[in-house]
Amino acid sequence: MAIVKNHSGCYVQFTVLFLIGSLLLFPLPSQSSDPDPLQDFCIGDTKSELSVNGFPCKPATKVTSDDFFFDGLSKEGNTSNPFGSIVTQGNVEEFPGVNTLGIAMNRVDIAPGGLNPPHSHPRATEIGVLINGKLLVGLITTGDVYYSKILTPGQMFVIPKGLIHFQMNIGEEKALIFTAFNSHLPGAVVVPLNLFLSKPSVPDDVLKKAFQVEKTVIDEIKSKLGA
Repeated sequence: MAIVKNHSGCYVQFTVLFLIGSLLLFPLPSQSSDPDPLQDFCIGDTKSELSVNGFPCKPATKVTSDDFFFDGLSKEGNTSNPFGSIVTQGNVEEFPGVNTLGIAMNRVDIAPGGLNPPHSHPRATEIGVLINGKLLVGLITTGDVYYSKILTPGQMFVIPKGLIHFQMNIGEEKALIFTAFNSHLPGAVVVPLNLFLSKPSVPDDVLKKAFQVEKTVIDEIKSKLGA
């Protein structure tokens, strides 16, 4: 511990003061997720023009029972796309009732041979349960280590916050997953879409260098993704 003597002869425990200051300046990891609510509920006013870290609350006088219920995950999604999968979101944008509560859920439908492509959730850890089908779930750490397992109905998986992961249907019937998040708006960085379909586009020279391929390959990937 560093000790500093002041002009009056008193000793100041400088290190202790420094540590206390550090705790005030840098929040603990447990405080770095969605903030705790300060009221019973805060139904998100998703049409508000106000810009805050989240959505402002709908006036309590205008809240109805319907604000606490959502049937969007009861409907099967259309998997007719290049990946053969579709994610139906139950976050604050679709279900304003979860505003400020730090939770959200998704439904994922994957056709046989389909893929929920490599992606990450920058603001949340994900946990999921397979309801139907046979699924290969994989994740990759920041140290480039790949972990995977084949799941059957009733089995669960967890994806730490921010890590790239995917789900692939390796069975003969449609797969159904329900996933949950510790954020009301976890976000999704879908790697192929972010890289090849962003607006404005990532320069082809960057993509060519990153993947060590010719421009014709980049053009082919973009065309298959629907660019």
